[in-house]
Amino acid sequence: MDLTSIIGTILGIAAILLGQILEGGNPMALLQITAALIVFGGTAGAVILSFPQHQLLDSVTALKRVYFNETADPKELITELVKYATKARKEGVIALEKEAKNASDPLITLGLEAVSDGADPKLVRDLMETQISQMEEASKGAAKVWESAGGLAPTIGIIGAVLGLIHVMENLADPSSLGAGIAVAFVATVYGVGVANLICIPLGSKIKFKDQKAFVSKEMMVEGILAIQAGESPALIERKLQAFILEKQKPEPTGAAKEATA
Repeated sequence: MDLTSIIGTILGIAAILLGQILEGGNPMALLQITAALIVFGGTAGAVILSFPQHQLLDSVTALKRVYFNETADPKELITELVKYATKARKEGVIALEKEAKNASDPLITLGLEAVSDGADPKLVRDLMETQISQMEEASKGAAKVWESAGGLAPTIGIIGAVLGLIHVMENLADPSSLGAGIAVAFVATVYGVGVANLICIPLGSKIKFKDQKAFVSKEMMVEGILAIQAGESPALIERKLQAFILEKQKPEPTGAAKEATA
């Protein structure tokens, strides 16, 4: 679970509700079915019209990445690649064909299979980087859907407010209903601005941040596979891959690295 995503979502909404209570307002006054239908339904319709189906599905799938930590642990990834390097050095790269089936990531599987088949290093890099590029495009598309929703929601909220005020103007003969009507009209604006700035735009930003970290791991996979194909020592590969991560995240040297520094 990603605690920052969960806490951020809850804190933002709770702070607004608490502020409403401290001001002497009733939180239930913010629950307006009509306003919610206009804002959420209108925003959803506009977003669905704006993007293709696969991009919309990617945006929904990306929510799992926002609230759960799915990025490969760099330490575990380095250990895995060093293990493959050790096996390749002892038994040859052909032995990696069996290892490919149990790899932790499809990109590693692709790389190991290409290396075991004797593919040219340039081809191996091209294959892996092409797959990374496709993943990056899907990531950008998912983030863009949520950012677009964040841009549309406030405008739809204004539409809801105007519609509410029109309804109020039509009932000027009944002064007792004016206050409630105006309140409902402005709730639509609150929904539009709130959902944009508390939900949609932050989701787009978090998707970009999470996927950026994931792509660093993908680059580690590419460099690790190519180093294995080049026949570099496991200790050297480990040091090379550690350059991709922060100093405080670096794992303790394995036996291969310790022997190299002895």
